[in-house]
Amino acid sequence: MLGNRIRAMSAPHWLALFGAILGAWTLLYLMAVPAETRAFGDVYGAEFWRSLCIVTPDAAGYARMVMMWALMSAAMMAPTVLPALATYDDLGQSGASTAMWRLVAGYLAIWLGYSFLAAGAQMTLFAAGLLDPLGQSAAAWLSACLLAGAGLYQFSALKESCLSKCRHPLTFFIAHYEEGPWRNGLRLGLVCLGCCWALMALAFVGGVMNLAFMGLATVLMVLEKLPEIGQRITRPLGFGLIAAAGLVLSGAL
Repeated sequence: MLGNRIRAMSAPHWLALFGAILGAWTLLYLMAVPAETRAFGDVYGAEFWRSLCIVTPDAAGYARMVMMWALMSAAMMAPTVLPALATYDDLGQSGASTAMWRLVAGYLAIWLGYSFLAAGAQMTLFAAGLLDPLGQSAAAWLSACLLAGAGLYQFSALKESCLSKCRHPLTFFIAHYEEGPWRNGLRLGLVCLGCCWALMALAFVGGVMNLAFMGLATVLMVLEKLPEIGQRITRPLGFGLIAAAGLVLSGAL
């Protein structure tokens, strides 16, 4: 059975999807600011960024910020949805390649909407002096609120409901299969958004375009959607995030 799945994933639409994910991560790597440069920025502040002509959110403009968030969302969220895409592929239909791309397009459309909101939030927080030029929180209370909010959300009924659908994609797709791939993609995107929006918002704590944060967050979101592993880490992750919020606040006092 594993051999059949591997052979199925060698189809052109799968190879193109894997290539797109790899390409997105490559672009993020090229766009990321090295740790050494971040350290100099912490020491010398805003003048350092101006001297290097680093594009800050206000200079970049809203459209470019949306594009950056869209790229980050695609790179991070596409790996988390691969089991669901494989399940949809197994259901089979004529024109499977076209159906898969329509499903992916619907899914990414939801995350594009999230990117509009996240970019607006970043520009607003930067203008208020609550984020540095790299999109990292400049206020301990903001970091603590984001961590605590994400931690509490781990225990919410909405999170659990969305995770249950992500962990059992066959049941989800059978219930809505007749609606077609585009609407199924939109539904899947909304469910995924319900699972992951709070963890994605922690980019303002770890630093937007911070590869270490993006890699760790992606791994956690992938594991959360796996039926066996996910059930074991969701609540402990919530406790950990709440504890981290407490540590941030205590360190600021």
